[in-house]
Amino acid sequence: MQKLPIQRVRDAIEELGEFVRLGVETLGSLRFKRPSWRQFVDQLHFIGVKSQSVVLTTGAATGMVLCAQTYFQFHKVKMDTATGAVVSVGMCSELGPVLAGLMLTGRVGAAMSAELGTMKVTEQIDALRTLATHPVDYLVVPRVLATIVSAPLLTAQSVVVGILASYMIGVHLLGIEGAYYLANMRRYTDPVDVVTGLIKAVVFGIIISLVSCLKGLRCPQGAEGVGRATTESVVAASISILIVNFFLTLFLTRLFHG
Repeated sequence: MQKLPIQRVRDAIEELGEFVRLGVETLGSLRFKRPSWRQFVDQLHFIGVKSQSVVLTTGAATGMVLCAQTYFQFHKVKMDTATGAVVSVGMCSELGPVLAGLMLTGRVGAAMSAELGTMKVTEQIDALRTLATHPVDYLVVPRVLATIVSAPLLTAQSVVVGILASYMIGVHLLGIEGAYYLANMRRYTDPVDVVTGLIKAVVFGIIISLVSCLKGLRCPQGAEGVGRATTESVVAASISILIVNFFLTLFLTRLFHG
């Protein structure tokens, strides 16, 4: 039976409340209890190291496309050398963190929700409670910490690779003067742009990990429930990243630039 609009709104508000509660529980666990460092290192390897190929490929492709499209438009008004500045600022503050966050959502977020959902269906989470182990302490906290650490590092790598790829395309393929390309890039790219991107990456990491863990812990019974939880986690985290990115851009721009 299809839900009424008012029921959908109520379900969305309840889910938002559960998201906030999980965040508060995770913060309380970090404050009062020592996390499982073995779990943290395992998740750091899974989230950070194994996601490098996807994130770096995305960063390189984005840098090349952005460079080419910017050059084609700027060439009409004889502003070829400003291409590097547009690519650098765009990659540092917007495209780098957003695309890295979306790639992490597709790869890591889906895996988190599927893993926790399978544990929920097979009653492994109930077994943890029987052994006096809180699921948030043992399962959620290491994943949240690992994602918070990995997201800005992966974003920084994506930005660097994207800028290098754009330089190769712009200078060696499109014929832009390399010295002016780098000079304008350094002139118009502020440290604030880099800081903005890293702050966004941390926030996106929190969103990805908490949304994925929440969907996994709330997974309905059965194989169908695991698949649904995985799909919902990817969709919810991706949409959240795009919406939060808009408000973060407004807030950080006013904060750093007045």
